[in-house]
Amino acid sequence: MLIAKMNPQDDDGARAGEAGPGDAELWAAPTAGSALRATVPLPGSKSLTGRELILSALADGPGTLRRPLHSRDSALMVDALRALGTGIEEIPSEGAFGADLRVSPASELTGSTSIGCGLAGTVMRFIPPVAALALGPVAFDGDPYARKRPMRAILEALRALGADIADEGRGALPFTVHGSGSLRGGRVELDASLSSQFVSGLLLSAPRFDEGVHVVHTGERVPSLPHIEMTVEALRARGVDVSSPAPHEWRVEPGPIAARDLTIEPDLSNAAPFLAAALVAGGSVSVPNWPDATTQVGDQLRRLLPEFGAQVRLSDDGVLSVSGDGAVRGVQLHVPEAGELAPTLVGLAALADGPSEITGIGHIRHHETDRIAALVAEIRGLGGDAVELEDGIAVRPAPLHAGVWKSYADHRMATTGALLGLRVAGVEVEDIASTSKTLPQFSELWHGMLGDESDAAEPGAAGWLPTTGTTFGPDGL
Repeated sequence: MLIAKMNPQDDDGARAGEAGPGDAELWAAPTAGSALRATVPLPGSKSLTGRELILSALADGPGTLRRPLHSRDSALMVDALRALGTGIEEIPSEGAFGADLRVSPASELTGSTSIGCGLAGTVMRFIPPVAALALGPVAFDGDPYARKRPMRAILEALRALGADIADEGRGALPFTVHGSGSLRGGRVELDASLSSQFVSGLLLSAPRFDEGVHVVHTGERVPSLPHIEMTVEALRARGVDVSSPAPHEWRVEPGPIAARDLTIEPDLSNAAPFLAAALVAGGSVSVPNWPDATTQVGDQLRRLLPEFGAQVRLSDDGVLSVSGDGAVRGVQLHVPEAGELAPTLVGLAALADGPSEITGIGHIRHHETDRIAALVAEIRGLGGDAVELEDGIAVRPAPLHAGVWKSYADHRMATTGALLGLRVAGVEVEDIASTSKTLPQFSELWHGMLGDESDAAEPGAAGWLPTTGTTFGPDGL
């Protein structure tokens, strides 16, 4: 329910987001009146959709992506590839979350175009290597805060591999890739400490480079390493020769990328606030079609949520169920590989009955907003006790009260506000529409999870199904 407008700019907001949406609608976060009992099907993975769109566009023939994510980020990726000459056709599907995509690679990638990245890190980091293979200049820009997201490492790496890129020394958007129709490739060193996407962006296009690529990470650590593993597995599934000759090194040999028809897994990171809701409100929430084995970071929820006191069960037919009794335990977590889950984890910590520290997430300062500063500011704004750490956040128990939760145009900030609203009456989330970045149906699914049909779409249309049954016991993972 949208109820008001407000201006989100203040000192904390300017620090955290520096690019608020101006006047934004407020959404009254529903409070759980009883224990939950719901099944929430989810659309396809954002991370897999983006990678498979790139690989399909560079493949040796047409292919179909079934159950892809339809969101702002994926639409920006589709628009970018179409601008470079790729044919992408929507094919009607019986699923609840939109059409399948038929991708026809261009016989020759063409430049002389411009690409809008929005706030999508995958677009601003995955598409420039593709643009280097096109013929003609390709201008990149994005939303205001996107100009603050780090890009220097991948731009310098592309230059070292033979690309002509003009950015006036910014190391950030806007910039122009002057494609020559091919790229030499070869060995390159880069520091991917700020984003694993720097590595994935190079690996995805590398089979089309003359010499492939040998990426050597020079920093102390790589955040979100599972995302690089996801990229490697996606390449191998298409017949590409990928190896890791040493820790934090990846080699991709030049060669064809096989065309594939494939089904995208559901987005397991988008499942985080829904599954966490079972802890906050009590009861159980289930997500169907959960893969038994996957490279998605969201699968770590199976081990992380029990730390807060959840009971987790994955059934033989792929239904992941999380149950709780409304109590949330404090935690000590170090999760450098699960940064995208951090907002949900910090939201749980704000409702916990003991102190928490969540570390290893310093890199989320460079996501859609400075998520560490934003989370601390908003928890404090509701009366909570949160402190920034060099590499994370510390949260101590404190009663929360009604108030506005700013999103900073960040989808995971918005969903964290909704999670807190399950327990705290009167939370109003600014710009719930920011969830369209990865889950346009979020509001409908959230109301549906609570059984509020007045604010949810028709059952099945938005993909929620109230269920009945016994509460799952502590059956392990």
